Amino acid sequence: MADRRDFIKGSLVAASALAVGSVKIASAQVAPYTNIVYTADNLGKWEKKVGSHLPSITVEGNKVTLFTKHGMAEKHFIVRHTLVLADGTVVGAKTFTGTSAEARSSYELPTGYKGLIYGTSFCNLHDFWVNEHTV
Repeated sequence: MADRRDFIKGSLVAASALAVGSVKIASAQVAPYTNIVYTADNLGKWEKKVGSHLPSITVEGNKVTLFTKHGMAEKHFIVRHTLVLADGTVVGAKTFTGTSAEARSSYELPTGYKGLIYGTSFCNLHDFWVNEHTV
């Protein structure tokens, strides 16, 4: 079971990095990414889910907090958050379970980092969501 979990975690990190690297393309050319990656500009089939699935990004100094305002239940929950820099560097990720109290995670930016950051949120029922913020 541990090998399967490690594989899934690794796959999610890889998918996060690949998808985040294409976010600008997704907002410029929605069609190829419709119903694959969801953003504030590309809501696809989940347009009514944006408020509870798009992660919010808060920056205080070099600390970044991702929060997805989503209930956490065994059958429906946020599986993972990932914070990615503009060049695709994964700063960190946090995996949740249906018994987690909430989908909130915090990360520390590299010293002096300026530029775009991407926060991802993956729901077990409503797919992969990406938000961006400029630091």
